Amino acid sequence: MSSRNDCQEHQVENEPLFVHFACSEITCDLHMLLIIPAIDIRGGRCVQMVQGIEGYAYSDDPVEMARLWRKENAKSLHVTDVDGAKQGRMVNGDCIREMVSTVDIPIELGGGLRSFDAVKQAFDIGVYRVLVSTMVIESPDEARRVIEAYGPSKIVLGIDALDGIVATHGWKESSGLTALSVALNAKALGFKRIVYTDIRLDGTLRGVNLRVLRELAEKAGMRVTCSGGISGLDDLLKVQELEKFGVDSAVIGRALYENKFSCQGIWRVCEAGEYPYTAKV
Repeated sequence: MSSRNDCQEHQVENEPLFVHFACSEITCDLHMLLIIPAIDIRGGRCVQMVQGIEGYAYSDDPVEMARLWRKENAKSLHVTDVDGAKQGRMVNGDCIREMVSTVDIPIELGGGLRSFDAVKQAFDIGVYRVLVSTMVIESPDEARRVIEAYGPSKIVLGIDALDGIVATHGWKESSGLTALSVALNAKALGFKRIVYTDIRLDGTLRGVNLRVLRELAEKAGMRVTCSGGISGLDDLLKVQELEKFGVDSAVIGRALYENKFSCQGIWRVCEAGEYPYTAKV
């Protein structure tokens, strides 16, 4: 990951100040993708889900992982309560609350937030932004209430698709709806941003679905965050080419944890003995 001198920062309208990470192989400019490290919490650990199944455990302490990402100059974190997504309620709230109080950067939270009260609970523990998915499909009136109460900069749409069809309930059920149809329905409710995950690619390091990312950005007319699948610099540059269509950010997990970017210093910190956990590569 780059040092502060290798990065550019700028304010995105209606969004917090993020950092644009850039390796030495890339010339920095104000249109670099926003790179947001992912922290998936399951059973109190920081894990990597692969196509919806736990594949790797990176840390026994997600809060310490959040501290490490902050030390690495991350300016936001994307946190998923994996247990919450499966159970339909916030499960790792205490861990997330501690994370919020530990780092001085915005945290985006998703996983099992399917009612107004659940979203309020997330904001009450201090998260900056909430991602909702199942609610938009099954309870659109509730989703409208949430977006009207908190605004589209605080509430974003999560689309997790398997073979083009959106999954719900922690990826356990199929909605029967295409990603574009869900996006258009959400836009009508007031949503302005999508966080898109291709389930078949998530956690595999096999790249991203560029066609769908572009389609969502162009046809839905919404800002899009690419989540999952990025294997390294080459994939990042391919996604970067979609910036002009509205794909402006990327949530990255495994590729960062496993040091797939040559500029990244995370494991040098581990090797120096400053952090006890190493990734299963």
